[in-house]
Amino acid sequence: MALPLLSPSENGVLARAWGRGLHRLIGTERLSLLREVALVPLDLTPVVPRVEPGEDVVVLVHGFLASGGVFRPLRARLERDGAARVATFSHAPGASIRRIARQLARVVEALPAGVRVTVVGHSLGGVVARWYVQEMGGHRRVARTISLASPFGGADLCHRVRLLKRAELHGESALLRRVRERAASVDVPHTSVVAEEDRVVVGVECATLGTGDVVVLPRRGHNTLLFDDDVAELVVDRLRRRREI
Repeated sequence: MALPLLSPSENGVLARAWGRGLHRLIGTERLSLLREVALVPLDLTPVVPRVEPGEDVVVLVHGFLASGGVFRPLRARLERDGAARVATFSHAPGASIRRIARQLARVVEALPAGVRVTVVGHSLGGVVARWYVQEMGGHRRVARTISLASPFGGADLCHRVRLLKRAELHGESALLRRVRERAASVDVPHTSVVAEEDRVVVGVECATLGTGDVVVLPRRGHNTLLFDDDVAELVVDRLRRRREI
């Protein structure tokens, strides 16, 4: 509620200052996690837009214990700016990378031929994107992949969480090793986005595919990337680059 003795601009300054103070008090990563939890009940069924050949479509693949709903802010930004139409789907906790990749394949196959598809995956979702592209013929439909804090080199946490270990996200995973070794086997450009303060996927090397370009965002955590303006700008930039080819 606006304070009656202040002008609208003064009220805006106070609101921004309050917001910055709240971020410092709680922490950006904790706020992002709370925001993610609030969005998880949304978009549990696939969201596939009606598009025409020649249009750009971004397919978003979420991470562990999330849903397509966590991408609501990014989806709104991309569609509002006219950068691309957006498709999402949700996968069950503990589902294998291969199973989730089959779900991704069904979403892509539901799109008409001739659309330009970019797959953006957060955490586990980035590994799924590359498995689909490299091992399931997804390179025939996908123009680019972008990973956000994805554990291509494994994550220590996965040794302690049974569902994550079963999903082959630990450091000794044969699946992850295959993804890294075959990353350059298909001509699908990739961008690895790394959160500098990630406490889940720790270190630049663990969060990069080993091919393509790498973008390290300072002062960000694992879940912060879901709601980060710079991430949205990066996706838009990569879409524009693709159109210029």
